[in-house]
Amino acid sequence: MIKMFKIGCHLSASKGFLAMGKAAVSIGANTFQFFTRNPRGGAAKDLDHADIAAFLDFAKENGIDVILAHAPYTLNVCSADAGIREFARNTFIDDIKRMEAVPGNLYNFHPGSHVGQGADVGIQMIADTLNHILYPEMTTTVLLETMAGKGSEVGRNFSEIKDIIDKVTLSDKLGVCLDTCHVYDAGYDVVNDLDGVLAEFDRVIGLEKLKAIHINDSKNPFESHKDRHEVIGGGSIGEQAFRRIINHPVLRDLPFYLETPNELDGYAKEIELLKSLRE
Repeated sequence: MIKMFKIGCHLSASKGFLAMGKAAVSIGANTFQFFTRNPRGGAAKDLDHADIAAFLDFAKENGIDVILAHAPYTLNVCSADAGIREFARNTFIDDIKRMEAVPGNLYNFHPGSHVGQGADVGIQMIADTLNHILYPEMTTTVLLETMAGKGSEVGRNFSEIKDIIDKVTLSDKLGVCLDTCHVYDAGYDVVNDLDGVLAEFDRVIGLEKLKAIHINDSKNPFESHKDRHEVIGGGSIGEQAFRRIINHPVLRDLPFYLETPNELDGYAKEIELLKSLRE
């Protein structure tokens, strides 16, 4: 049995879940990602439970069986500033509470930047926060995103992601979102050695933890540690590498999310392109 290709993009949450679902379907998507609040931080809108109920019905009718929420970029639970850490932790708690209103989905966050404290300190702070936030009854799976390694980012390699997971008691509530631009910029050659990269992921973290893919080309060359996304086929990763990525037996059944520099019509063209590459 051939499973459905789960492909979507990043959408604005300003008009609610139902509007996002309809926007996704209108461009040929069957999943989507959204920010839980302004990506630069701030308060989130009150939940509209009537909208959520309508979305859940729409999702069932249109084959949307998973969605991915993205934490704001400003969430840094390993900041050297105690106030920033406290804000991040409170935001995290609120976001998870909100995600439980659409149960069984995914919540992705950038592990954070240790800002000179050292990776080991940052890793411990991230794990401490997750140990404070995660609880046995939650249905949301929290994803650590692989990072490009710019500045003092934590999560610049698979080992740092694994170190966080190992320090979390409820590690069954955790997964990983692999960003193709980020890992390529970090030095994992998904263009010439995709099998080797996935074997390394399995050896270090375990493929059972891989839950989603951010599918983005890169404006910069391999191992640049820059983190600048490009449209599919328009960067240094290239279209043929994405053909291999979306068809790889380890990856093909995971949900893929575009975070490329595009508007809705551009995402529609990229989704059409990726579907044409699907074997």
